[in-house]
Order: sequence, then structure tokens, then C-alpha cells
Amino acid sequence: MSLSQLRVGLGRVVSARQSPFTLLAVLVAALVSAPIVALMAIAATPAAIDSLAHLADTVLPRYALTSALLALQVGFWVIAIGVPSGWMIAAYEFPGKRVLSIGLILPLAMPAFVLAYAYTDLLDVSGPLQSWLRARFDLRVGEYWFPQVRSLPGAGLFLGLALYPYVYVLARNAFAERSESLSEAARSLGLPAPLVWLRVVWPVARPAVVAGATLAMMETLADFGTVSFFAVDTFSFGIYRAWQSFGDRAAAAWLALALLATVLMLIWLERRQRGRMAFHARALRPAPPQRLRGAAALLVFVLCTIPVLAGFVLPSLVLLNSASSSPRAFDPRLLGWVWNTALLSAAAVA
Repeated sequence: MSLSQLRVGLGRVVSARQSPFTLLAVLVAALVSAPIVALMAIAATPAAIDSLAHLADTVLPRYALTSALLALQVGFWVIAIGVPSGWMIAAYEFPGKRVLSIGLILPLAMPAFVLAYAYTDLLDVSGPLQSWLRARFDLRVGEYWFPQVRSLPGAGLFLGLALYPYVYVLARNAFAERSESLSEAARSLGLPAPLVWLRVVWPVARPAVVAGATLAMMETLADFGTVSFFAVDTFSFGIYRAWQSFGDRAAAAWLALALLATVLMLIWLERRQRGRMAFHARALRPAPPQRLRGAAALLVFVLCTIPVLAGFVLPSLVLLNSASSSPRAFDPRLLGWVWNTALLSAAAVA
């Protein structure tokens, strides 16, 4: 057998082995594209085009503005919480670090709308906190100022508390692999520590941080439970209202396509900013964590504990208190719900 015949035979073997995966990829792409094709088919009818003009004159600008404001707020909160937490876990060694490194991921297990329910129950006018304030200072409703929980800023904060682990995990890994030699070179040139962080450490982690924030913002745009509970007019809430409340499939299709266009724009922006940066390969000598003691260790511990308390522990305690005070503390349907959740999770992973 000649060398050319051997190459042809090997090529056929490789093609035969790859064909099942190619067919599977085509099938997955078809399944993913089917809803988009269906939306475009609905939106292409003459009645749907008239519905688009009506949407543009009425609710579409409000939905677009509210969705953008909410996504920006969530982007701010996930970066403000995730980046410092990731830096402190990666750069320092202190008591309780191993527990907190896992605990900071736990808010992902708390759905944003459940977290919103818990905080609303705690902070609303009829909740225990405001009731205690009125009883303690002899006040009545309207005689004092308290932040409005069911609002756009409230939705942004609670979604940020639930979604910041996207940024935390990526930032922590990027900070942990920072190059010690680059930082030493910058310090040897006389650069102060804050500028070393801004000019050497931060550029390494910025692509990962932006990717995590983009994921959180896309999750925000797709969220329905939190925005419907707070009556925030976003695209997802508008889609549900148009289809289920008014039975207007054409309006719902156009709103869904507008939401899809917004998500695609976020992905394009993330890829564009990432394309201008050189990704940092794993450092041959990653910077070792700095051991903290005394007040510095306590401060870092407290700062890393706050997101865990606010994003998981406190809402869990509120929910447990509500469940224990209910006459039906254990619902017999609970086991079925747990089983169905486990099946759906396994199917999604598979």
C-alpha cells in the first residue's frame, strides 16, 4: 500500500468517526434555531407588522429603556461584589478562606425571584423590620422614609446579589493565575502598589470579568420571576403580558425578537472588547497568596462574608422562618417537586 493510499484511508476513518458528531451538532443547531424561525414566521405576517407599529408608538421604548437600565444596574452590582471578592480570595490567605471560597458561590443556588420574595417579606411595609421601627420609635406609615423594595433599583440589587458569582468565579481564577514576575518588574520600576494592580493585575482579569458580567446581564434580560413580582416593565414581562394576558402572539413575537437582538448585541460587545485584549496564559510562577493576620485578616473575612450573608444566608433564614410559622410546614408535594427539579437538572446537564 502506497503512502497516498494510506492517507486517503486514514482520512476516511476520521470522517466516519466525525460524522455522528457532525449530525449531532446539526440536530442541536436545528433545535436551537427552531424557536427563532417560528418567531420570525409569526412576525412576518401583515397583522404582525401593524402590531410592530403600535408597539413602537406605545410600550416598546419603555420596555427597551427599563431593560437596559436593569441590565446596567445588575452589571454594576455583579462587578462591585464579584471583583473584590474574587481578588480577596485569590490574593490573600486568612482564617475561613476555604469556607468562604465556596460560600461565595452559594447565591447561585438561590433563584433571584425567591431572594426577592424573601427580602420583600423582610423589608416591606408590613414586614418585621418596618413594623419594629414603627413600634420602637412610635411612628406611623408615611411618617418616615424607607427605601422602596418593589422598584427598579430593588430588582437590580436582588438580581445582582443572586448573579454576582458569575463574575466572582471567573475573576478569582484570573487573579489566582496572575504573574508574580510582572508585578515584581512593575514594583522594581517604582510603580506604587495601587498602580501595579491597575496596570498589571487588572488587565489580566478584565476579559474574564466582562464575560461574567455579560452572562449576568443576559440572565437579567431573560428573568421573568423577579421583574413580574416587582412589576418592572422589561422585555420578558412584556412578552408574557402580550401573549398570556392579551392573546397577541404578534406583539409577543416582536418583543421576543427585540429581546433576542439585545442579547446578540451584548454578545457582540463582549466579543469586541475581548478581541482587543491579549489573553493571559497560565503564569509559570503564579503569585502566592499573602498571609494576613490580626485586623487585616478580620477585615477581609468580614468583607467576604457580607455577600454570603446577603445573597444566601439571610434569605434562607427568612424562608425557613416563614415555613416554620406556616400551619403546613411540610407539604406532601415537596418530594415530588424535589424529584422533578433533580430530573430537569440532570436532563439539562446531559
